[in-house]
Amino acid sequence: MVEEILMRVAIGFLMAAASIAAAAEVTIDKPMTPPAWALLERELLKSSSTAAERFGKKYLDARGYLLHTPRWGTLDGPDDAIETFYNWTLLHALGGSGEVLKIYKKALEGHLLQYKEMRTTKTKLAEDGAYYKEFITQSDWFHTGEGIRAFMFLGLADPHDEMLITRMKRFAGLYMNEDPEAPNYDPVNKVIKSIWTGSKGPMLHKATTYDWVGDPVPGSFHLLHGKQSRRQLVNLNSVYDKMLAHCAEYLDSVGDHPLNLASTGLALNAYMLTGDQKYKNWIMEYVGAWKQRTDANGGNIPTNIGLNGKVGGEYSGKWYKGTYGWNFTIYDGEIDQIAHRNTFEAGSWPGFGNAFLVSQGDAGFVATLRKQMDNLYAQKKVVNGQTMLPQMFGDPRGHKESGREEWYNWTPNLHIPRLTEIYLWSMDRKDLERVPAEGWIGFLEGKDASYPEKALRADLEFVRKQVQEMEEDDTSPDTRLADYLMGFNPAATDALSKLTLGSYLTGNIWTLHARVRYFDPERGRPGLPEDVAALVEKFDADSTTLTLVNTNAGAPREVVVQAGAYGEHQFLSVNDQPLNERTLRVRLKPGAGGRLEFRVKRYAHAPSLKLPWDR
Repeated sequence: MVEEILMRVAIGFLMAAASIAAAAEVTIDKPMTPPAWALLERELLKSSSTAAERFGKKYLDARGYLLHTPRWGTLDGPDDAIETFYNWTLLHALGGSGEVLKIYKKALEGHLLQYKEMRTTKTKLAEDGAYYKEFITQSDWFHTGEGIRAFMFLGLADPHDEMLITRMKRFAGLYMNEDPEAPNYDPVNKVIKSIWTGSKGPMLHKATTYDWVGDPVPGSFHLLHGKQSRRQLVNLNSVYDKMLAHCAEYLDSVGDHPLNLASTGLALNAYMLTGDQKYKNWIMEYVGAWKQRTDANGGNIPTNIGLNGKVGGEYSGKWYKGTYGWNFTIYDGEIDQIAHRNTFEAGSWPGFGNAFLVSQGDAGFVATLRKQMDNLYAQKKVVNGQTMLPQMFGDPRGHKESGREEWYNWTPNLHIPRLTEIYLWSMDRKDLERVPAEGWIGFLEGKDASYPEKALRADLEFVRKQVQEMEEDDTSPDTRLADYLMGFNPAATDALSKLTLGSYLTGNIWTLHARVRYFDPERGRPGLPEDVAALVEKFDADSTTLTLVNTNAGAPREVVVQAGAYGEHQFLSVNDQPLNERTLRVRLKPGAGGRLEFRVKRYAHAPSLKLPWDR
């Protein structure tokens, strides 16, 4: 409340000493003893940054090469090597150290060179290296997306990076037919032509197991797949046949797949970096085609679109077929058992979320995702008091000759992350009914006031354990494959994203959907300024409540608060004072803190990566 924090509000254009403009200003001058969550936030930013810097010193050489044995493949190949740094750019954007961003950029450049030098003999995909024009030659977007997560968030950390802008435009162009060597997209039928795409175009034939697994390399390694312990050294040649058996049924490649919707992240970032409407238009065209086909398919997201643009076009109209599809029940020869591997949501949620963002909140995109969840929940069973949903559809393995088409493989996976994203995008209270009021959602609903402190302490303990793992790690580069060091990444961003930004990030969402974001006007960079802590306490469709604290009792601090991760929202008022801006400059007196209650219009603007003072 205003009377509790004694703030002075001044509306108008102001010029700071560093010539950084802000459209509105608030001064918070009421003393506040820093709450535990505020001190924990500051410690987590510091500890994560310091730990990441230690990781870089131990596991990168002077060239930025990751200290491991490079190999092509989806089990332990190039995507895993760079995925090791998946959240470092986000950590910097949250307020992590500048050194974290420097190390990531060094690792990225080193990675591109390291895997450009790698060669294969058993697959043509990487016979001249894993990268061509600095993008993967061919892979599926389950793996391409994993490897490119930090790059997708680089614009949050450094939107002025000319190399980022050049690459993002080039990479987006690979899916817009701007490169004659990579005709991945058919603009007539509005399909990406294969599950395998990249800088050398689409794969229009069946893949081989070598495409998936790569060449064997001599030596013994700590393998993270299969049945052996990670501490056990295993001769790769002795398990190579098993690795091939893992992918024996992964060979169908032709036609579009919902995983390809994740590629829209490239066009989204190119749009937000340049403002060029062609990127938005392509997203709307491509995701719009997927929406139309899904709606016509009864709300079930097809896992194969034929080259003719028809649902199930490569499988006589069977919408559920295809590698990683609804009916992808296989025998995994590596682990000697049946496995169900349907990834219908892994690309569709990011893609539809991107279209929702660039369309400035077209609810139809969320409605399509909601209908898919409705269809699954219509099939739910309660077994021994536990709700179960089917994870697969089609011909249950063992009944293929019967032509049966049915839901199967009921499990306790209720797709809570997907339902949470639907709610956070729609802000429809009816969508909240299927989301448990626990954890972060419980906190926002006023049911767990202790959550911020618990979540931050848990992430601090994670950092501590990761540092301990690094200190105790006595492996050598010749015994590590690309996926091994992923388990040592010490950067913790989950609690910080939820609590400071009001953002929910799951493993396959590579766009920052957030209520607010912060900028440091003194240092001219994104992220919370030194000593400033923030807590998004609650929000709904029309409001956001935020507490800011200056934990430094001896010096003032300033922070620019932005409505939305990409300035897509608009502040209409703050503490009942008119505002009507997308940013607010907040001056915090030494040791001061207070609550800001914003009225908000969501999706009032096109998303942009421009810094507030560049608009």
